[in-house]
Amino acid sequence: MFFLLQEAPAVSADSLAAKAAGVKEVLTTTPPSELMSMLGQEALRFGLKVLAALALYIIGAWIISLIRKGLKKSFKRRKTEPTLSSFVESLVTIALWVVLIILVVGALGVNTASLAALLAAGGMAIGMALSGTVQNFAGGIMLLVFKPFKVGDFIDAQGYAGVVQDLSIVSTKILTVDNRLIVIPNGALSNGNIANVTGKELRRVDIDVNVAYGNDAEKVKNALIELAKANPLYLDASTKGADNPFAALVELNECTVHFVVRAWVKAADYWTARFQLQEAIYKELPEKYGVTFAFPQMDVHVRNA
Repeated sequence: MFFLLQEAPAVSADSLAAKAAGVKEVLTTTPPSELMSMLGQEALRFGLKVLAALALYIIGAWIISLIRKGLKKSFKRRKTEPTLSSFVESLVTIALWVVLIILVVGALGVNTASLAALLAAGGMAIGMALSGTVQNFAGGIMLLVFKPFKVGDFIDAQGYAGVVQDLSIVSTKILTVDNRLIVIPNGALSNGNIANVTGKELRRVDIDVNVAYGNDAEKVKNALIELAKANPLYLDASTKGADNPFAALVELNECTVHFVVRAWVKAADYWTARFQLQEAIYKELPEKYGVTFAFPQMDVHVRNA
């Protein structure tokens, strides 16, 4: 009798009425001794289901614990980013627990098809409501996996430039040079251009210099190279080849002769080295080497009528 109630799903009021009539007939027509025997069999069958579900739960919980410990050891051995390892570990654990609960409920004889459909519908609704957050989650995973930058790097992204203070699964915090803390969603950050300024150990300083026509080109180039070599922050030729530092005539403009000087420095010394070389060019190029800078000018010819 109880077996019939558990196994036959109720789909309408008519079926419930028919089932109730069938149970009533069984109760009125079955002898008490046989009825007790049926009840005992159903109770035993249900008890075995409960024991099976309990055993499945215990074994499943033990397996989930082993998988979680294995993930921790694997992430630790591979030196995975802590934020990424914690997120993946939590995600896998939650997914395994959901599967285990469905299996345990199914072992009790409950139809799990409707439960699975309900979970799927709920997941879809939550995903649609949190579409922006899900995008940031995905962007955070991409950033943590591919590592275009790390905490402490100076980056230029989404119109902001600063030092990365924190990289979480949904957002990135950077501290700008004027001490503003900017929070950038990882979804936008992972889909945009990222310039990692301190991603490499060395950087090249490029400074444009415009001098007046009439200056000797070789003299200007040699002067720029000497000024760069005189600064101890600039690396010598053994680091980046014989052309370090390097100077060249780039372009002949309408009123100026355009030169460029290039030299390699350590990334941490970039701005200090750049400012120092610019100041040296401004002070010493005219005084020490006799090079004159160019200024916008216009020749005006006056004719007497």
